[in-house]
Amino acid sequence: MIRLGSDRIERIVALGAHCDDIAIGAGGTLLAACSARPGVRVDALVLSGGGTEREDEERAALAAFCPAADLDVTVLKLPDGRLPAHWDEAKNALEDLRRRVDPDVIVAPRTDDAHQDHRGLATLVPTAFRDHLVLGYEIVKWDGDLGRPNTYQPLSSDIAEKKVALLQQHYPSQRHRPWYDREAFLGLARIRGIECQARYAEAFHVAKQILDLEG
Repeated sequence: MIRLGSDRIERIVALGAHCDDIAIGAGGTLLAACSARPGVRVDALVLSGGGTEREDEERAALAAFCPAADLDVTVLKLPDGRLPAHWDEAKNALEDLRRRVDPDVIVAPRTDDAHQDHRGLATLVPTAFRDHLVLGYEIVKWDGDLGRPNTYQPLSSDIAEKKVALLQQHYPSQRHRPWYDREAFLGLARIRGIECQARYAEAFHVAKQILDLEG
């Protein structure tokens, strides 16, 4: 098993179509990376929810998921569920971010996500960040679109439990959803942990990687 160590990561970009996407898909990974490397830079861009209670939730949540990080959060006001109709705005936001940052790793939705906003953002990412490692996270949902990931971040029991606790604490607007509960989040993490010989894990889809075996 080949590992990417936190000592090689100085800057992370986290992308989400909606507030809570980043935390659900990669919250444990962010907790692990930021805890292991205090001061790491995290630039987060969320396309919708700006100016609402969801933006307040997102800012507080990402601050908790990125402890001791140099964190910058931008939440835009694109309408939920309408990203294809606002393609230019989303594209411009990504290109503006790319002009400002050169990350070591990006966490973003995956290209085969069933939600059109997630899928649209995932499609745009490589048009702006062409030479970067992109970890496509997964979000459990009614559509049943979970696939076969090829990259894993093992999570300790403490990190997995903390992720679930932070999701419940910081996103009260989502608690009414039937899938938004401890069993769903920990259950998926346990299955992904089995797949990488760990107790818990988050899983990602990576379309392209470049090896540096020579060092």
